[in-house]
Amino acid sequence: MSAAPTELYYTAAHIWLQLEDADNARVGITEFAQSQLGDVVFVELPEVASVVRAGEEVSLVESVKTASDIPAPVAGAITAVNEALRTTPELINSSPYDKGWIFKIRISNKGEMSDLLDAGTYLKSCVD
Repeated sequence: MSAAPTELYYTAAHIWLQLEDADNARVGITEFAQSQLGDVVFVELPEVASVVRAGEEVSLVESVKTASDIPAPVAGAITAVNEALRTTPELINSSPYDKGWIFKIRISNKGEMSDLLDAGTYLKSCVD
């Protein structure tokens, strides 16, 4: 099992969230998730300006093996999507925590951050 960056927050559904400032965050899938999916061949990006609830499916990642719905880790408004994934979806495989981010969100309920996992807790959940 590879390491999970300690500055990120995680969900049990293998989604990571990185705060950019107090209200905004980048979101993607973890190293573990992309390794389970295999080679990513398509990413359906959410609509910019759409308002989502925590746990709501907002994106879809398709690989040679399967398709996986991507839920929002927190409630908020989608502020940007990673346009590079339209033509280079394999960025999720090669750089899941950097170039392979999926969308950015303006967090509407900061209280939901307490439901997210730290890196150590997330990694333990991957082996249980």
